[in-house]
Amino acid sequence: MAAPLLRAPPLLLLRLVQRSYHLSLINVPPPRRPLCTSAADSTGSDGGKSPSLAQVFQSTDVKDRPHYPKLDDPDYRRWKIKEAEIFEDIEPIVCLTKEILHSKRYMDGERLTLKDEQAVVERLLAHHPHSEDKIGCGLDSIMVDRHPHFSNSRCLFVVRTDGGWIDFSYQKCLRAYIRDKYPSYGERFIKEYFKRGSS
Repeated sequence: MAAPLLRAPPLLLLRLVQRSYHLSLINVPPPRRPLCTSAADSTGSDGGKSPSLAQVFQSTDVKDRPHYPKLDDPDYRRWKIKEAEIFEDIEPIVCLTKEILHSKRYMDGERLTLKDEQAVVERLLAHHPHSEDKIGCGLDSIMVDRHPHFSNSRCLFVVRTDGGWIDFSYQKCLRAYIRDKYPSYGERFIKEYFKRGSS
């Protein structure tokens, strides 16, 4: 019986694709320590193991690589490099937010720890288009709970100093952050990677 195919997490696959694109787009030496290899592997003493990603790129000449016409376009190369930069920028807060919302780390109605709350406030809520309205009379804490209209999904809530609370969309915060920090590439990135691109 054949073993089932292992499926890597989408973020890991995306990172591997970005790394290979980046290495093929610009002629730079591969990183000193490639992904998912031990220090012994990166020094070249592989002892018969399969080659790492960096070793494959080192052994392949540029002329031997497959030719992709899009990669010859300087605008496209700039876009792919900027795309990888945006992913690297937002990855930590996206991973943290998804862990907060989708793991059993927090129960419904539970307030975030100070460390998580600080990250959410600084990296998300501060960029929400209506953050002042969301905070209102003052921010007491950030809480995770069920969405008021969609009971199957959880979202983040601002708990105000007067005891009131209101939900906010972390994706709306990210879209505003990306548009502000990457004005030339933000809209394209949002259209390609966010479900509701321009809302």
